[in-house]
Amino acid sequence: MTYENLDAKLVNLLLGDGRASLRSLAEELDVSVTTVSNHLSTLEDDGVIEGYTPRVDYDAVGYDVTAIIQLQVEGNALPDVTETLRDHRQMTSVYEVTGDYDVIAIGKFEDTDGMNDQIKQLLTDPDIKASNTSVVLNAVSENEQFDLEVDENE
Repeated sequence: MTYENLDAKLVNLLLGDGRASLRSLAEELDVSVTTVSNHLSTLEDDGVIEGYTPRVDYDAVGYDVTAIIQLQVEGNALPDVTETLRDHRQMTSVYEVTGDYDVIAIGKFEDTDGMNDQIKQLLTDPDIKASNTSVVLNAVSENEQFDLEVDENE
C-alpha cells in the first residue's frame, strides 16, 4: 500500500472511534501495527492529535443549561478577560472574534441560577463594556468533528 493519505485516513478512523486498537486500525488501513504506531506517534508529536478524551453528554450529568455569552471588552484587557473565562470550569469554549463583540464564550450550567451567578460575577469586571447572553433552547449539533479530506485517486 502507498502511504499517501495514510495520516488523514488514520485520523478519520480515530474520529469514528478514539479507542480503536492499533491492531484494528492497522487491519482497517491494511498496514502493519508498527506503521500505525509510528504514524500515530508522529501525529501526536506534530500536535495534529492533541489527546484522547471522552465526549460527555452534559445534560445527562445535570448540566441542562447552555449559554452563549458575548462580551465587548476594553482593547488591552482582552487577554485578561479571555484567560479569566478560560479558567471558569464551566466554560467549554472561549473565542476571540471579530464583529460587535470581542469574545464569545459557551458555558454549561446546572440551572439558570448558576448561569446568572456566573454572568453577574463576570459583569463586575470593569474591563467588560457590554454583554449579551443567549440561552440555548435545543442543541441540534454540538461538538461535532468532521473527517479530513482524502484524495482517493492517490
